[in-house]
Amino acid sequence: MNAPIVVGVDGSTRSLDAVRWASHEAVLRRRPLHIVAAIRGEPSTYGNAFTLGAPQFAAKRREGKLRLSRGRAAALPATGDGPVVTEHLGFGHPVDILLEQSADSAMLVVGSRGLGRWADGILGSVSTAIVLHARCPVAVIRELPSEDEPARGRPVVVGVDGSEHSEPALAQAFETASLHGVELVAVHAWSDSHLSTAFRTDPDGESLDWDAVAIAEHAVLAERLAGWKDQYPDVVVRRVVVHDNPAQELITESKSAQLVVVGRRGRGGFKSMLLGSTSRNLLHRALCPLLIVTHP
Repeated sequence: MNAPIVVGVDGSTRSLDAVRWASHEAVLRRRPLHIVAAIRGEPSTYGNAFTLGAPQFAAKRREGKLRLSRGRAAALPATGDGPVVTEHLGFGHPVDILLEQSADSAMLVVGSRGLGRWADGILGSVSTAIVLHARCPVAVIRELPSEDEPARGRPVVVGVDGSEHSEPALAQAFETASLHGVELVAVHAWSDSHLSTAFRTDPDGESLDWDAVAIAEHAVLAERLAGWKDQYPDVVVRRVVVHDNPAQELITESKSAQLVVVGRRGRGGFKSMLLGSTSRNLLHRALCPLLIVTHP
């Protein structure tokens, strides 16, 4: 019932940023923080690219424990009590280790860049595998505000595509906004479903009524938000409905946000968000942490 927030560390500055972010969320959500590091290979096996001899394994083990120690130090908040912190040093590929941890986790947190082989894939195959296969929400920490520009007070942004696949993302976004005491910006970009009809006419030969389409899309967003606003009456919601590319609008909103939340599956543009160019735009260009929420 008290599943941890799991964060991967690899010794990089970005992964320590991920620990700091995860630590703060663990405190707010009253969950333990579980810090995970990985060693590629085992000392007693030979014959593949990921194995190590005993001396090399011992050195890697010391390095892994040092990373965990630095992660634990980064988890201590500047003020107040920190979360309950546990550690795990796994043997094998980082993706396998983190995906295994995700089965019993409330959230999995990774930095967007790192060191060595882990870092080589953190914006490519590693991050994609984690995002697509994790069994819990995944937070990718790409940018954190500087000490001169604290995130406190910045809104949470959520992408709403109008389908049922938005519901898990909305649940996370409302909860996060409520815990942080900030505004929620709900973004509904409708080019993903209507752009293909932009140069077509209706059956009577009349041009498509874009004003009517816009009104309908506002209604779609209002319908998706209705139940959540009742559940979280303390959260002020600002609606943004645009005829634009979904990822581009979310990137724009991320400039002044503390977190962008999207579902892993949806319709149209949001469906492909984490499978192609749109996903890479968001992972590479979002200017704040990104939370990707799995739909069952």
